[in-house]
Amino acid sequence: MSFQMSHGVVPRPVSTAPAPGRTVLASGSVVVHDPSLRPAARWWRRVTQDAFDLDLVPRPDGAGTPDPDGTTAVVRFAVDDDLPPSGYRLTVDDAGVRVDAADLDGAHAAAQTLRQLAGPDAFRRAVVHPEVLELPHVTITDHPRFAWRGVLLDVARHFLPKAAVLRFVDLAAMHKLNVVQLHLTDDQGWRLEIGRYPRLTEVGGWRRESGVGTWRAGVFDGRPHGGSYTQDDLREIVAYARERGVTVVPEIDVPGHVEAAVAAYPELGTRKQPHEVRTTWGVSTEVLDPSEESLAFFRHVLDEVLDVFDAPFVALGGDEVPTTLWRENPAIVARAAALGLDDVADLHGWFLARLAEHVASRGRRAVVWDEAFGPALPRDVVVTSWRGWAVGADALAAGHDVVMAPEQVVYLDHREGDGPDEPIPVGFLRTLEDVYAFEPLPAGLPAGPGTLLGGQAQVWSEHLDSVRRVDYAAFPRLAAFAEVLWSPAVDRTVGSDASRAFRRRLETHHLPRLDAYGVEYRPLDGPRPWQTRPGVHGWPRDLEAELAAGGLRGVGGWVEDRDEDAGGPA
Repeated sequence: MSFQMSHGVVPRPVSTAPAPGRTVLASGSVVVHDPSLRPAARWWRRVTQDAFDLDLVPRPDGAGTPDPDGTTAVVRFAVDDDLPPSGYRLTVDDAGVRVDAADLDGAHAAAQTLRQLAGPDAFRRAVVHPEVLELPHVTITDHPRFAWRGVLLDVARHFLPKAAVLRFVDLAAMHKLNVVQLHLTDDQGWRLEIGRYPRLTEVGGWRRESGVGTWRAGVFDGRPHGGSYTQDDLREIVAYARERGVTVVPEIDVPGHVEAAVAAYPELGTRKQPHEVRTTWGVSTEVLDPSEESLAFFRHVLDEVLDVFDAPFVALGGDEVPTTLWRENPAIVARAAALGLDDVADLHGWFLARLAEHVASRGRRAVVWDEAFGPALPRDVVVTSWRGWAVGADALAAGHDVVMAPEQVVYLDHREGDGPDEPIPVGFLRTLEDVYAFEPLPAGLPAGPGTLLGGQAQVWSEHLDSVRRVDYAAFPRLAAFAEVLWSPAVDRTVGSDASRAFRRRLETHHLPRLDAYGVEYRPLDGPRPWQTRPGVHGWPRDLEAELAAGGLRGVGGWVEDRDEDAGGPA
């Protein structure tokens, strides 16, 4: 397919065949659906009615003749078992609109494409231009390249209200991303209600102030910050996402990143001393005591999490676990020896393996960050490779399924520009074109026997304290990332034909959609004046220098005996 012949659809479809003519949808048009595709058909009908002030008539397939007099267009959602998984074929012609989908996931993807074909006004919540809805005649055949097309949203460092999370789910679905990993717990906040342990949110759900900019600057805002979700809030988010073809994967981060939990229940920590929820960023040495009591506590927590979330996956964290306090504690050193472990650091993998087994006993699969990969990790656990690509390749070779999420490319809180007006410039310089050039499994790395499920972009929120800041960091780079994971593999290197074509499609077609939806993205030529943060210090990192030092393995995270001022989190 020519890069120019995609009707501006993002992500770019596998095949687009335009035809002359247009089809008009008006009030009274019938939406016929196979019962198994009802959620996708219903979602498309509702957003289209709102945006164009139409009354569309839903009708299950087989419930009589859709249009007895032949005067009203018919939109039909049907199942086609010959299409690839999550695939669809969308046809708009004189007969109306027909969506043939392999399954419900394919129907959701088709509904998003159909919305894009209707133009930017389709992304508004109410009619602004009272005109008829015209769709161009076209046949689009499409299916995803990868099954896991994810984005992590960090609501632990800075809390986002439920409405903002629902909006983010909509934006993920708009880009055919099908996984939203909610980072619900960290040193700076515990965001989900656990009935058995109410102090997790009563104490751990807020902090007295927050760092402003890099933790190295030592600047604080002096303002309490907090918030949490009830279990019913989270059930609503899960159901809302499901109706849009998105799976919400909860993350409960252990045995590091636990200061909020330890502030609420000091007996979980290694020092057993009262202290407050962490107010600064960076890696904390306060980790869990890897005891049977801590295991029991978090098994109880996970039981409630599994009752709220219906995803087949539960993320257990496992990243950035300093062993400093373990080594200083004779009882913990003795515990490691009693368990037959070679070193106290091996308690990290042992602890996570026990929780992963508990998750598996409930019929789900655990997901961990790549520091947790090792001989102790059960083979059914999914490894998310964030410190580069090579650990992910090692995990694939060991038989694990893997999600690639290297911070060198797809950490969207990292700076997009190197100008003086870039707000809180942390991390690596990663432009729109850099993200578009992301390849989940670069040439030369082994590809199995585990399965490369796909990739995941991260939106960490240490320096993103509002919905507006999340918009700025995530978009439009998240659109580029989504195309990498959905569309067929092509040469996407910076300056390639595909890269230039994507930018044209973005400017001409997709940014107007984001404008209509109300996304305050970063303009392609740099931030607007009110998007800057004068005087707030970031911590830029040198990508070339770190790649030279660590290669495809990366050098991020906590490293024993390394000066944390030399690298790592901002």
